[in-house]
Amino acid sequence: MKKIGVLVPWLLLVFGCQQGETIEHPKKGKISPSEQVNVFLGTSGDHGQMSPAAGSPFNMISIGPVTHPGTHTGYDHYAKEFFGFVHTHIEGVGCRGGGGNILVKPFGNDGLNEKLIKKNETAEPGYYKVVFENGISAEMTTIHNYGVHQYHFPDSEKKLEIDLSYAFLNRFVAAEHITVGNTIKGWVDTKTVCDRGRYRLYFYMEFDHASSISAAEKDTYVIKGTDAPTMGLRIGFSSVNVAFAKARVINSGGLSETLEKSTLEWNSLLGRVKVQGEKDRVALFYSLLYRALQSPYLISEPDGSYKAIDGSVQKSNDSIYHGWAIWDNYREQMPLLSLLYPQKYGDVARSIANLYRYGKNDWSTMHEPSNSVRTEHAQVVLLDALGKGHRLPLEKIKDSLIHEIGRLDFSSPDKALESSYDLWASSKLMLELGDTLFADSYLDKAMEYKTYWKKDFADMGWPDVDRMGARGLYQGTLWQYRWFVPFDIEGLQDLTGGEKSFRKQLDQFFQEDNYNHANQPDLQVPGLYNTTEEPWKSQKLYRNLMLDTVVQFYFNNNSKGVDPYIGRIYNNRPRAYVRTMDDDLGTMSSWFVLRAMGLSAVNVGEPTYYLTAPIFEEAVLCWSADKSLKIQVSNYHKDHFYIKSVHLNGKPLYRNWLTHQEIMDGGELIMETDSAPNQKWGVGTPYRTKIDRVKD
Repeated sequence: MKKIGVLVPWLLLVFGCQQGETIEHPKKGKISPSEQVNVFLGTSGDHGQMSPAAGSPFNMISIGPVTHPGTHTGYDHYAKEFFGFVHTHIEGVGCRGGGGNILVKPFGNDGLNEKLIKKNETAEPGYYKVVFENGISAEMTTIHNYGVHQYHFPDSEKKLEIDLSYAFLNRFVAAEHITVGNTIKGWVDTKTVCDRGRYRLYFYMEFDHASSISAAEKDTYVIKGTDAPTMGLRIGFSSVNVAFAKARVINSGGLSETLEKSTLEWNSLLGRVKVQGEKDRVALFYSLLYRALQSPYLISEPDGSYKAIDGSVQKSNDSIYHGWAIWDNYREQMPLLSLLYPQKYGDVARSIANLYRYGKNDWSTMHEPSNSVRTEHAQVVLLDALGKGHRLPLEKIKDSLIHEIGRLDFSSPDKALESSYDLWASSKLMLELGDTLFADSYLDKAMEYKTYWKKDFADMGWPDVDRMGARGLYQGTLWQYRWFVPFDIEGLQDLTGGEKSFRKQLDQFFQEDNYNHANQPDLQVPGLYNTTEEPWKSQKLYRNLMLDTVVQFYFNNNSKGVDPYIGRIYNNRPRAYVRTMDDDLGTMSSWFVLRAMGLSAVNVGEPTYYLTAPIFEEAVLCWSADKSLKIQVSNYHKDHFYIKSVHLNGKPLYRNWLTHQEIMDGGELIMETDSAPNQKWGVGTPYRTKIDRVKD
């Protein structure tokens, strides 16, 4: 297998997208992006809640270990004892995780109660291997909704236990299955994350070198091996029926062939961005981009069939995705996908729109086609996709969009601001549909955020302003939520007393360490200096949050002043993030990846990005062999992060933002950086969001 975690002093870009998805090393030749990925990042404790499971991009099936003790994904990197291997992981989503379907445990002469103690393990994108002290070893790999296990046994006894009723946190509900020859097939039902709904997985398993399959107890089987030294297991998944799951097993190959396909797919997607810079930054970048490509899951079958959330089977000409945490990843992962993988993003956006046709809820339903979490702010994503040129079936879902707006909650200060954001987005969608009556009504209602803001966020002299959960807030403080008016920054500045007062209050917010990167409510705040006369402060904050020492409070919902974290937020190691910081299905990874390239979304729903200094000398976004955007720092120094000047396709750019279309048009973006801020660049033409129309 390929060696994992190869790090080199300096990685040189192979410029030009036509040259393949590789990075050129001056001594070792070409290195693929997947070889830079550390799949163990964030796999210990509550520092990201990730898994080293073998998975492929946007794949419902991922095969990985379960340890004692484990974390939200069932695994901890520093644990020694293994329970076995499971086939689903939904990563970094809180509520103590989810998934963990169908446990496989190998055992030999000492029987089922024999402990599996880790001796060593290796992994890379699409592949996982572990060797135990008793000599048993396990390898696994996957491609789309198909996985392969291979077990080597040193002793005469060779057995596998298959527990179909296993799921993390005992969220298993029911199963139906039969055995035929050397196969087991059927379905399992499991509660979703936070127990808000259920999902059903159809499966088909085929065993190699199996002499018998016997039922041990309800929903559990023991497979006995032959005289061969190995046993193999091939498994297919589907959200539609067993026949599709079976077809995957019949038509797919063994371990080596599957790993080769998985590696090609990973390199194709990871190679969409080619970066040149310091070895540690390159490795961290690709490791986090890898995390941003785990979900949502492609659930539709080759003939277009998919399971809708009302339980019915439908067909679509689009690829259908599922597995949502939109309240989290609309902020960062969705903008990243829209830039790097526009075709997939279009299908993802249409899949979100499709939820409205079958009874979309903010949380999971009772007929989910895969594990899922929550879908608040879905209308914001639809508006964002529309503004980026993607077709959406708005006419077919208009009534459902209106119904959702009618259910918005304004009962707490944070919900009032969040709901106002949805109203703003829905107003734009209704305008697109030509319904000016609803558009005007929603916009007027969105403007009422000012009343809520004045009531709870204007006076920051109260003793509860830095207390988590004060006044019914969800996972945040009044200090953190008060900035959440992304759709009307001009109005927010007026509420704070004008641009100068706005800046001073931002200064206080950061100087007093009120910012919380461990959760999402204030993720957009470091970028707000871009709307002021001091945009260089955002440039400094972004670099500090990515690569430097910071001070962070607010863990496990504690209030400020208790045991702060002092150090880097993003680390390429098992304890990667600050404690209690979830990755939330690629949200926090995407935050890093975007800013590492020099970009950050202004306001999801408006196709515009702020500029900041990349952490690399060069990054190339490759959409095709003849279309790319080269982002280059002209006088690169790894510790310089203030922008001195910018040129886009040879012309000077005096504003600190680009439109989505300007980026997608490609070309060359050159940034000159310095150790001191240029207090003139980006100041004269700030991009401030504002309400388009206000009724008299």
